Amino acid sequence: MADAPETTAPAVHDTHPATLREVPVLLFVRGLSLVALVLALVVAAHWYLGARLVDGALLGAGARRALWAALWAGFGSIFVGFLGGRLLPRPLAKVAQWTGFVWLGTFGLLLTATAASDAVVAVLARTGPWDPAWLALRPRLVVGVVAPALVFAFVVARAPRVRRVTVGIPGLPERFEGFRIAQLTDVHIGETLTRTFAEQITRTVNALDPDAIAVTGDMVDGSVAKLKDEVAPLAALRSRHGVFYVTGNHEYYHGGSSWQAEARRLGMTVLHNQHVVLERDGQQLVIGGVPDLEGARFSAQHQPDAAKAFEGAPPKAPRVLLAHQPRFARHVGATRVELMLSGHTHGGQLFPFMFFVKLQQPVISGFAVLWGVPTYTSNGTGYWGPPFRLGPRGEITEVTLRRA
Repeated sequence: MADAPETTAPAVHDTHPATLREVPVLLFVRGLSLVALVLALVVAAHWYLGARLVDGALLGAGARRALWAALWAGFGSIFVGFLGGRLLPRPLAKVAQWTGFVWLGTFGLLLTATAASDAVVAVLARTGPWDPAWLALRPRLVVGVVAPALVFAFVVARAPRVRRVTVGIPGLPERFEGFRIAQLTDVHIGETLTRTFAEQITRTVNALDPDAIAVTGDMVDGSVAKLKDEVAPLAALRSRHGVFYVTGNHEYYHGGSSWQAEARRLGMTVLHNQHVVLERDGQQLVIGGVPDLEGARFSAQHQPDAAKAFEGAPPKAPRVLLAHQPRFARHVGATRVELMLSGHTHGGQLFPFMFFVKLQQPVISGFAVLWGVPTYTSNGTGYWGPPFRLGPRGEITEVTLRRA
């Protein structure tokens, strides 16, 4: 651990005022443009599951009708979960989200296992002896694989590991050798991850005794009015140089400026196209931050701008940038950044869906140089939607800076 004197929270160099007004209904407007396509795909996928797992199980007519009814009830619960979390009172919202998101995760794994079984059947039918009667065993085999996988994924989702990463920084001052940043991202406190989870990760981070803490967006899934008490334990986060926060896309779905204000109330330093200069015995390290790319859809005041974030920063001091999405590296441009810390991807969260992350982001997780910007992308601390993690583990990242 670096030997450093205790310091007070540094002054923020404000280069872009954060006064704004969000319009939450924009979320619905954007969603409606895709609802027809999504609805058709999800209906087709449920019908496919029913044909393979319900009709294929050779059950009696009454049992088949009951299972088909349960299947379509699960389909409906997905939409109730998404909308109910926003529109219903807390107790009902919690029930709606738990039901809808548990089924969404179950549906995803059932769909994957069933499609894989179809591929196996196709190969066996072409390459060797094949008895079509074996198809009656498929529903039991699929459920037998998916059920224990879901139990494992549910437990793992609530147990983020500490992941230690060392990054070489050119020109890192001697007094910042071994400087440790604890990164939290994609915590997603909401209806299924609550105050208990916030307390758990706060204890873990504080036990690391970090030099600084970075919260790189998607701290919540809900409004300040609903979740103020749930996030309260995060006020106990402690480090030598402070807790630094930037917004993620989910803050904007529930009032980005309100969550910035709440983060300040929790004792965090909000970096809204701003930077701080950390000093040790006259040597300096700069930490800058930008709002999420999604912010610009809600207000021009929330357009992320790396150049503004570091405007007036000491020209020779190394720079660490906090930006929620790794694809923001493309927008850094000519601004010098020695390291960018990001999240957003969740590492894919549920196998095999991590492979689709590359359709929207340049990296799934880990360290990579993106458009010339050295970037570390965390798997995320919590989860979004289905309360499961299968494959990529959640993480609290301890980033140690070393002289390159």
